[in-house]
Amino acid sequence: MAPLAPRSGDAVFANVERVNAELFTLTYGAIVRQLLTDLEEVDEVNKQLDLMGYNIGIRLVDEFLAKSNVSRCVNFKETAEVIAKVGFKMFLGVTASVTNWDVDGTSCSLILEDNPLVDFVELPDTCQGLYYCNILSGVIRGALEMVSMKTEVTWLRDMLRGDDAYELRLKLLKQVPEEYPYKDDE
Repeated sequence: MAPLAPRSGDAVFANVERVNAELFTLTYGAIVRQLLTDLEEVDEVNKQLDLMGYNIGIRLVDEFLAKSNVSRCVNFKETAEVIAKVGFKMFLGVTASVTNWDVDGTSCSLILEDNPLVDFVELPDTCQGLYYCNILSGVIRGALEMVSMKTEVTWLRDMLRGDDAYELRLKLLKQVPEEYPYKDDE
């Protein structure tokens, strides 16, 4: 079973190399602004942020597994807890709570009380359809795909849109069986 104690995420966060939070936030804001300028359509920007996040996630999972010393999760519920308590703490310095499980244990919500990506951000009226932090949904989707979980990750609530919290919905679409390049017995 993977270590789920909040201390685990704190311990990993204490040993991870960090960048200045303001620099990170402002750089991300500049990327979003440039995408809005280049693509002009908010829906296209949302898709591009998700794709960028996906590409980051498929690489970030290696660093997470190497530095966190988390053992293999036995199910999707445990995986969601590790993402919320260790993954978010390790890379963003915050934790999330896991709630709203469906009866099958294949869908849940991650609720962030704090989101460092949105410091200094106000969405203008022309960008009301923008999911400013859509890169996070792509990161989670990409990382989970690398550990054989095909998922759908969507935003349900966003404080930039006037909601009371940031809520991501994770839905396990299928558990992909691991493929090995060769058989040992041949």
